[in-house]
Amino acid sequence: MKTVCAKRLERITIARHYWRQGWGLCFGLLLCCMTQAQIKPVALNTDEGASLVGRWDLTVNENGHEAASWLEVEVSGFETLVGRFVGSGGSARPVSHVHFNKGEFDFAIPPQWEKSTNDLILKGQLLSDHIEGEITYPSGKTYSFKGVKAPALNEKKNISWGKQIRLFNGKNLDGWHPTGSKNQWIVKDGILISPESGSNLVSDQKFGDFKLHVEFKYHKGSNSGVYLRGRYELQIIDNPPTDHPNSHLFSGLYGFLPPSEMAVKGPDEWQSYDITLIGRMLTVVANGKTVICNREIPGITGGALDSKEGEPGPIYFQGDHGPIMFRNITITPAK
Repeated sequence: MKTVCAKRLERITIARHYWRQGWGLCFGLLLCCMTQAQIKPVALNTDEGASLVGRWDLTVNENGHEAASWLEVEVSGFETLVGRFVGSGGSARPVSHVHFNKGEFDFAIPPQWEKSTNDLILKGQLLSDHIEGEITYPSGKTYSFKGVKAPALNEKKNISWGKQIRLFNGKNLDGWHPTGSKNQWIVKDGILISPESGSNLVSDQKFGDFKLHVEFKYHKGSNSGVYLRGRYELQIIDNPPTDHPNSHLFSGLYGFLPPSEMAVKGPDEWQSYDITLIGRMLTVVANGKTVICNREIPGITGGALDSKEGEPGPIYFQGDHGPIMFRNITITPAK
């Protein structure tokens, strides 16, 4: 038979056991709550820059000349703003951090093709329906800009096609105009020729959705491009075959979409592109091979005539990067 002291000791021991168990449970719950609090995602609210997220079509006022530019902002992780930027020249460049504070934002990116070691610096302000601010180029020149949200261009589903149009008549430059003061483009034996670097050549007609066929030939080391709606450059360039194509090489949508394979033939041979553009969705058949299949074009490329992506635009051929020849240029617009 247990004594009174023995019974008291037993009760104390049991109490201590359950107290320890309860304390351990409480401690575990506390630790769990602390851990969850540490990893809880931080929502990016409007005041912190959520309204800046998206794609923006920018127009830069370069001393009275309107230059096209583009900006994309997105959230990386919980709350860091990152993006991509396209200037009036060059290709899309990554932006590692877009700083945002009380409606104002800025970022800096290193030079690309500019002959300078200075960064490009953009400072802007987010307003109710647009953004505006200043861009300082690596040259040191500063210009104002204004930007509006880029249209989605995804409302069209079923397309019916109109009649095919001969965009180049094989006789002269009727229906086309050069962009610069020097017009080096000539027509010979049914071929549209740019014998040397000079002006780009732009169609008088503008198009929305279309199917375009174009044949071209270049010399060794040359470089050109076909601009769709005057805003999106499909690259033409003399590069060797490679198993690792990128968007800056033959048949790439410059800076954005690489071809799935390198279908290039080489210099001094006639080659072809068959291009279908519906909204932002692009399909490219290069020399009979589908190298871009119904891919979305994020935004304008460097050299775009304007950034008004919601409007029809012309076809234009790049003539300022070297000799190039075109023939059999036909386009089938959507009804």
